[in-house]
Amino acid sequence: MKLFEPFTIGNVTLPNRIVMSPMCMYSCENRDGKVTDWHRTHYASRAVGGTGLLILEASAVTEQGRISPQDLGIWSDGHIEGLRELVGLIRSHGSKAGIQIAHAGRKAELDGPIAAPSAIPFPGGKTPEEMTAAQISETVRAFADAAKRAKAAGFDVIEIHGAHGYLINEFLSPLSNHRTDEYGGSRQNRYRFLQEIINAVREQWDGPLFVRVSADEYDPNGNSIQDYAFFASLMKEQGVDLIDCSSGGVVPAKIDVYPGYQVSLADQIKNTAVIPTGAVGLITGGKQAEDILERGQADLIFIGRELLRDPYWPRTAARELGFEPAFAPKQYTRAW
Repeated sequence: MKLFEPFTIGNVTLPNRIVMSPMCMYSCENRDGKVTDWHRTHYASRAVGGTGLLILEASAVTEQGRISPQDLGIWSDGHIEGLRELVGLIRSHGSKAGIQIAHAGRKAELDGPIAAPSAIPFPGGKTPEEMTAAQISETVRAFADAAKRAKAAGFDVIEIHGAHGYLINEFLSPLSNHRTDEYGGSRQNRYRFLQEIINAVREQWDGPLFVRVSADEYDPNGNSIQDYAFFASLMKEQGVDLIDCSSGGVVPAKIDVYPGYQVSLADQIKNTAVIPTGAVGLITGGKQAEDILERGQADLIFIGRELLRDPYWPRTAARELGFEPAFAPKQYTRAW
């Protein structure tokens, strides 16, 4: 079963191809971005359940880069201790630990000023300030510093959040980036911000590096899968190891949602840019996940809400496939 085969990417071997997709928990009660008991319980239980790689929720690289005041953070050295503890909990149960580093841009729901490539609000949101060249450089450095902290905390994988209408996606998209300097206009210019972030992160991080993208913006004036295949080729040249293929979020859109509705995006990027991809989005069953891998449409299966419903989804998928899971915790073997 491909779903339960180990998968090596860079210098890390995942025990299987099941990934817990990063999903915000909005659980930092003290609004300090630090790990809480909720995070310890939530992530450790999915590791016990046999998920090969758990990617922590979007963790803000700056305090004003949070989506909400309850988000996890990685903007200071004070966050390292809690994150290191969380990594230890995850790895002690045989899983690998990843973290998604992020900046919310114009979709930040915070008091005070928010930043974006252009002073264009997300519909219904407040108007952001257009970032200066100095602010862009500071933010690139913040991503690099976050990568340095992630390394200190012991993570196996870093994912850069370039999707869902947050800051990097805002720079990539002509819908939200109306700049006339070297960060706006052509596709190459709109890519420059992410290009600089990848280079800066790579100076601090030599492990597996993923980038999550919104590979379809569902707007005739926005980026399409062809644009993201182009961006993926550039990322591959920069040493990105895998593209995590989601969609939407940069502007409101009506999306035709059905089981596996984003798999074709992972398939096209994988086979056009010739780079490993992760498929995500309404993947709920073992047979469905196995079929995606067998068809060569993606290399990893990112499971989101189904892992919220069922912390032991890998076991559920294995039973559906008639596979005997080797990862049963010894404490549970009499039941499993």
